[in-house]
Amino acid sequence: MARGPVPPSPLPPRHGVDAQRFRMPQAGPWVSLRDHLVERLAPGLTPDDVDRMLAAGEFVDADGRAVAPDAPFVPQSAVWAHRDLPEEVVHPEELVVLHRDERIVVVDKPHDMATMPRGRHVVQSALARARVLTGERRLTPAHRLDRSTAGVLMFTTEQRWRGAYQGVFAAALAHKEYLAVAPLREDLVLPLVRRTHLVKEHGTHQAHEVEGAEPNAETLVELVGRASGAGRPGEEDLGLYRLTPRTGRTHQLRCQLQGLGIPIVDDPLYPVERDVALDDFSAPLQLLAAVLSFDDPVDGTPRRFVTRRRLARWPGPWPLDAGPAPEQ
Repeated sequence: MARGPVPPSPLPPRHGVDAQRFRMPQAGPWVSLRDHLVERLAPGLTPDDVDRMLAAGEFVDADGRAVAPDAPFVPQSAVWAHRDLPEEVVHPEELVVLHRDERIVVVDKPHDMATMPRGRHVVQSALARARVLTGERRLTPAHRLDRSTAGVLMFTTEQRWRGAYQGVFAAALAHKEYLAVAPLREDLVLPLVRRTHLVKEHGTHQAHEVEGAEPNAETLVELVGRASGAGRPGEEDLGLYRLTPRTGRTHQLRCQLQGLGIPIVDDPLYPVERDVALDDFSAPLQLLAAVLSFDDPVDGTPRRFVTRRRLARWPGPWPLDAGPAPEQ
């Protein structure tokens, strides 16, 4: 049987992070909710931790009422609670709000900031920080950017707008342009459309191209600037590339440029994966989500958002118009 939409949390976000929802299974051997939670939350929480949280009223029901320590186990019911947050490296840059209205918030995300809370990036994710920055507790990403990629990122303000704006990206109706710094190849004739079959297998960090397979990824690659001698010692001359993807595969731009022999400068994954400390923000991937445009799915208004960021490794003229000043 299909489930309905997930009900909103009765608890407000903490540091921009939602409370966790625990939905009970259809049946089980547990007499009390406490017994189920002890089994479910181990080994992260000890029985004493669960008892402490129940005694403090930290587990609540759908109406926001504290669950009693001796509450019975009720199949298919749900409770919410905030979990302890991991220790995180504080990101040194701030989000910049490019646009805000009743339906959407658009920000300029820094490099090396995750879009969504995950793993070791929770409070320092763009979603959590955008909620704190704007006071909009129900913000949800309409799409995602890789943690390594900076630039234009859009959120919806309420659940009623979520489907419409996420649908723009699911149906490939959004026009996206990226800028990247990568080596020059004098024998590479540009512009070109790169069509390849990309695969990213579960448990691996890198995607790869499968030669001869039906293409599932397509990108227009254009050279918009040259910088002679701009590379570090031993590097080639650098180019500034405009990348216009017509599909949205994982690591599509990074993998396809690697396949062209022009891997993006300071990429920690391509061509060779290298370890970068979580507190090292000194050499970010030189890839920027520069332009996002689409027809608004609610009122049909043309929307266009342009990054205010630049790529640190590019010394030449910048090809983007400045656009309106960021909102404060």
